[in-house]
Amino acid sequence: MSDRKEDDAIEKTRDLRTAIPSVDIYENDNEILLYADMPGVKKEDLSINIDNGTLSLSGVRRFENKGVSRWEQFSDIEYARSFSVPQSIEVERVEAALKDGVLKLHLPKSEAAKPKMIKINAA
Repeated sequence: MSDRKEDDAIEKTRDLRTAIPSVDIYENDNEILLYADMPGVKKEDLSINIDNGTLSLSGVRRFENKGVSRWEQFSDIEYARSFSVPQSIEVERVEAALKDGVLKLHLPKSEAAKPKMIKINAA
């Protein structure tokens, strides 16, 4: 049995496939850190939105095809995922970095949301 595609004139009719990226989420006193696995996504094809307590991530991985297709297992794909985030996140200070296919988001907490030590006064 041959796995090789015999027809060079393959018509591509499939829509962009969507996948849910794997994430790790950490929280400390100052921020929430989110790591999302989005291999092959370029910075210009990435969208990050926070609106009304919902964080939405979306990124498209596109392959440049040169020549006639003989074998295809990879295809263009859209990574998309949404999360509820606390209203205490300071949206203006959110930072994002994309490196080696991993998106890293820093979601800083507002001062009001940070834990505070209460000093006890002696009576």
